[in-house]
Amino acid sequence: QVQLVESGGGLVQAGDSLRLSCTASGRFFSNYAMGWFRQAPGKEREFAAAISQSGLPPVYADSVKGRFTISRDNAKNTVSLQMNSLKPEDTAVYYCAANWGIPTMKLKDYHYWGQGTQVTVSS
Repeated sequence: QVQLVESGGGLVQAGDSLRLSCTASGRFFSNYAMGWFRQAPGKEREFAAAISQSGLPPVYADSVKGRFTISRDNAKNTVSLQMNSLKPEDTAVYYCAANWGIPTMKLKDYHYWGQGTQVTVSS
């Protein structure tokens, strides 16, 4: 049983940065691949970034590659998403998720989900 709680969302202007954090409660956090997904209003939830149990290598969606960085601290049971050069199209609810296997890009492969944190980027 894993519970995930996201934090760090907010309202920013285009070009600004935000750092999202996800804290996990439960045992064996280091056994999970971790991912970040996002869902914009009226759109399907989509993959943003994922990281393996060991932390290498990360996987990114083309839409965020070069701007977002995912990292984890297994000792603290946390995974983070550093978001730089934010664009209005990055506006979405961002969800943290845990995967028992490899860090895939498919939301159906993830077993535990947080409740999400809102990121709004104004133009």
